[in-house]
Amino acid sequence: MTDLADPGTPSTPTGPAAADRTKAWRRPAAALLAYAGVRALGLAVLAIWSAARGTSAHTLLTARWDSLWYTRVAEGWYGYRVRLPDGGVHSDLAFFPLLPALERGLAEISPLAAPDAGMVVSWLSSLAAAWALYLTGARLHGHRAGLCLAVLWAAVPVGVVQSMAYSESLFTALAAWALWSVLTGRWVWAGTLAALAGLTRPVGAAVVAAVWIAALLELRRERRGPGARMALGLLLAPAGWFGYVGWVGFRTGSVTGYLDIQGQWGNGFDGGLAFAGFIGEHLRGSVVGGLGLLAGVALVIWLYVLCVRQRQPPALLVYAGVVVGLALCAKGYFGSKPRLLLPAFPLLLPAAAGLARWTPARAAAALCTLAVVSAGYGAWWLNGSGPP
Repeated sequence: MTDLADPGTPSTPTGPAAADRTKAWRRPAAALLAYAGVRALGLAVLAIWSAARGTSAHTLLTARWDSLWYTRVAEGWYGYRVRLPDGGVHSDLAFFPLLPALERGLAEISPLAAPDAGMVVSWLSSLAAAWALYLTGARLHGHRAGLCLAVLWAAVPVGVVQSMAYSESLFTALAAWALWSVLTGRWVWAGTLAALAGLTRPVGAAVVAAVWIAALLELRRERRGPGARMALGLLLAPAGWFGYVGWVGFRTGSVTGYLDIQGQWGNGFDGGLAFAGFIGEHLRGSVVGGLGLLAGVALVIWLYVLCVRQRQPPALLVYAGVVVGLALCAKGYFGSKPRLLLPAFPLLLPAAAGLARWTPARAAAALCTLAVVSAGYGAWWLNGSGPP
């Protein structure tokens, strides 16, 4: 006689399928736990360092530099301007709206003030970004590479910015998930996330370019036209960036309104001439400082060359190339360039793939060392010049 299962008792999946599903969750969870551990170490060192100096780690994370501007937008929306002694004007229209909108929304439904809401958004966004980085690294080079990529991004020297009420974490999360969607053929998601990235930072144009060029290359390779979902994704991708820039142009009464506002902040694209001059001044004044800047630029370029030699997917190469190009070839406050490079996570893929080939003990030792150095540097940097 054949036994019949009790129809009122749900069956529990067993066998290889259940094991695969469990592994599919455990591996990203391990990457997120490792990422969170590195960032927690950074915050702990920042708290200790700040207490020793008599400064407030909370203030450093939520109420300095650009975070103050985001808070003003969140609390009163746009319209705030500062007139400088030389007659120049700094307008809050330079700051894209998604982060302050999320700050305002979270503050209205929770006990959090807008600055703390911005920090919480960044913390949650950084975890979302680490998840997407893990999936990207694992897809291209295996589980260990994905794990290493998430940890490496947490442990970059300016990784403390990921924990601040800044827009880098939110932008990187949206960009990374948009690129993941391209890699997996989810074009509507890719376009939607690219549009949101375009509402977050000016460099959202890099995500739009990556989505469009990856799609065009796929269509050319397969010699076909875009399907309905791809076409919709391509139409959605630039909507956020063009929507905000167009709104600023309408509000200022000038097609170049956003560029004009950025110019008032001293920002703009000059092909790297101003940055080259800045490096030259350091070479003439402090040779060590100038050589350090040259070494940093050379390292970034070398990492991108490694990405090309690694044959990364076109979406990643285009995205990283545009982010690096805009960061290195824009004028403005040059101390912000390391922060501007933070979203360029594909630059870390060659190192992640290399670490994945090491023994687990050696890779763990290297990553732990980087985490400690990053924590110390971040605490020192944030208590000093910090990210403008």
